[in-house]
Amino acid sequence: MAAHHETGISGEKMAVQYLQEKGYLILHTNWRNGKAEADIIAENNGMLIIAEVKTRSTAYFGSPGEAVDKQKQKMLVKAAEAYLEINNIDKEVRYDVVAIVMNDKETTIDHIEDAFYPFASELE
Repeated sequence: MAAHHETGISGEKMAVQYLQEKGYLILHTNWRNGKAEADIIAENNGMLIIAEVKTRSTAYFGSPGEAVDKQKQKMLVKAAEAYLEINNIDKEVRYDVVAIVMNDKETTIDHIEDAFYPFASELE
């Protein structure tokens, strides 16, 4: 397995643990519907949380959270819409990013709540 893939898997496990410690109820990890995927689907304070996890070994090229571009946001919105429809859920949705920098020297977790708001015009 490639090192970057292992880093990503470790980061997702770390993000799940981090969110659970903050009181989030984890419903699914790596949930897929077609090409749309959500790394973590959780509930917190009556909201459905769709969380994207980005893990890097360095922040040299910027925060891992900066990698959640408009295309990735579109896919997260599609995943959320499919999840709500398939499970017949009517809840407010919030999109979070968990950005992790993990290397031999340190591990930092930056949980960005409400990281983006899916304005329809921006996601077309």
